[in-house]
Amino acid sequence: MAGQVEGKVALVTGGASGIGAAIAELLAQEGATVVATDIDELRGPELVAGINKAGGKAVFLQQDVTSEARWVEVIADIEQRFGRLDLLVSNAGIAIAVPSIVDMTFGDWRRQTSINLDGVFLSVKYGLPLMRKTGGGSFVMMSSLAGLRGAAGLAGYSATKGAVRLFAKAVAMECAAAGDGIRVNSVHPGIIDTPIWGKIPAEATGNRANAPIDPEERAKLATPLGRAGQAAEIAAGVLYLASDASRYVTGTELVIDGGMNAGAITRKA
Repeated sequence: MAGQVEGKVALVTGGASGIGAAIAELLAQEGATVVATDIDELRGPELVAGINKAGGKAVFLQQDVTSEARWVEVIADIEQRFGRLDLLVSNAGIAIAVPSIVDMTFGDWRRQTSINLDGVFLSVKYGLPLMRKTGGGSFVMMSSLAGLRGAAGLAGYSATKGAVRLFAKAVAMECAAAGDGIRVNSVHPGIIDTPIWGKIPAEATGNRANAPIDPEERAKLATPLGRAGQAAEIAAGVLYLASDASRYVTGTELVIDGGMNAGAITRKA
């Protein structure tokens, strides 16, 4: 089915690479006008150039999601250009892994919380009024499997992603009570093959060989489906939550993890 978000205006934070880029590309393919924001001023313009060349509609805006002043500017820019906001995907985030939580600096704790949680709060604070003017819409907040269960070495990350999960539920109830036509849901990816793995120190996740982390190898051991997920598979879930196909879905979490949260299996030799 083509055109699932035809005519809608979508804002995707952290949209320059990885899952964010896949989301921006798919929403544009399905008819949305996409505003991709990111701190990466090299890959961001390249992404939207590719989308526009393929026949989609996209613009790039530089944005640090921890800056409240920049949120005011980005939302004002969207309203001036398009007059509406139908979809907001709060995707920007970082993962800081440490051998133990006692090894995490307070500065890193605050930086991770600022991006992963404060950035999502600001997306709602400033995006919600414009979406209400639009007459309804869909918020999708990117959480993680680590927001549903603990992960050694990722206690700080789990804290932020667990908070995003409950924040989404609370805002969903607030919007439902207001009858504003806005749905709010969270997405929980498992092991996804994206560049973020190359930014996590190997020793922080127990890899004593100190080699770069291979998401495919980790997924073979940890995932019932036996492989890492792809960014496009997360994007497909976001498209569902963004489209009218999920018009009766709010305040819930969409887990896309190859079965990891459900349990474990014993593989035959």
